[in-house]
Amino acid sequence: MQAWVLDDPGELSLVTKPVPQPGPAEVLIRIDAVAICATDLEIIRHGAPALIDGELPFNKNFTPGHEFMGTLAALGPDVDEYAVGDRVAVEIHAGCGRCPRCREGMYTSCHNYGMNYGTHRKGHRANGYTTDGAFTEYAVNHVNTLVPVPDFISDEVATLIVTAGTAVYGLDVLGGLIAGQSLAVTGAGPIGLLAVAVAKALGAYPVILTDIVDTRLQIGTKLGADYVINAAKESAHDTTYEITLGRGVDFVFECSGAPNAVDEAIKLVNRGGRVCLAAFAAEPALVDVGHIVTNNIYLFGIRGEGKSAVRRAASLMAQKKLDASLIHTHTFPLKELLTGLRYAREKLDGAIKVVIKNH
Repeated sequence: MQAWVLDDPGELSLVTKPVPQPGPAEVLIRIDAVAICATDLEIIRHGAPALIDGELPFNKNFTPGHEFMGTLAALGPDVDEYAVGDRVAVEIHAGCGRCPRCREGMYTSCHNYGMNYGTHRKGHRANGYTTDGAFTEYAVNHVNTLVPVPDFISDEVATLIVTAGTAVYGLDVLGGLIAGQSLAVTGAGPIGLLAVAVAKALGAYPVILTDIVDTRLQIGTKLGADYVINAAKESAHDTTYEITLGRGVDFVFECSGAPNAVDEAIKLVNRGGRVCLAAFAAEPALVDVGHIVTNNIYLFGIRGEGKSAVRRAASLMAQKKLDASLIHTHTFPLKELLTGLRYAREKLDGAIKVVIKNH
């Protein structure tokens, strides 16, 4: 099969690799489509947070890419939950299944992260992070990472089930939205936009979206945002407090990663409010801890799509309560991955979510 591998930082090569074979409780997936995530761009350029053989992933015949869907091409021994030909989306993290975190369902926080090489074989897998990813034609995955995809959902949109799963996970961590509770989403990237859509599907009101790009805010409106704020043109804090009659929102979902985002987020919530951090910040941030303590504010960090949130996101999409199609903007064939990465990195032609398609 053809596969892109990471060479030196920022450099990828198209090579030939053997098709992997599924073991017990595993399946072979023909990858039909894979979305490019901002974390893929970070891995290709800087290596982290990918970890191959306990080291940075450069020049290790490593294939990046992690948000994918496909068709089952073969089943490993004893797999009877699915059949060849089934369409599935694939969770990124399998976890080791044996550490305390995995036993709690927190496999994205697996204590044995990256321990799958040499004598360190604890069974952990994370596509495109600690094992080969999806910028290729076939992949092997554990059966517990699979989510069925209805026929009416396109390949491109099905790659966004995992992204929507991250949004669901973040809202779960905040305590689970109850209809009528208020939410501010800061940052109108793919996760932020889908957080708006998920929150509205769960009955949140009002849902406020902030960003500095009007075209993305317009998409947020189409996905259900009750209010949008261009933070480059007006104060997100003042406008949020005006909307909420001086109280602030119940929850903030921070998806921008901006240097001042955490400090701004804690000042958007009301007393006793909760803030979920979903973006990788480029540098450490200064935060008013006194404000957090005085106002009894809770901070949560999430990674990925934990606690089976992908399955709940897939259910919302299968019920047509969540439409992720507005997030997908560009498609390129596998052989044009480098062009797709450039569109994703430079946001050419308004790119939000770029998808690489094999077939």
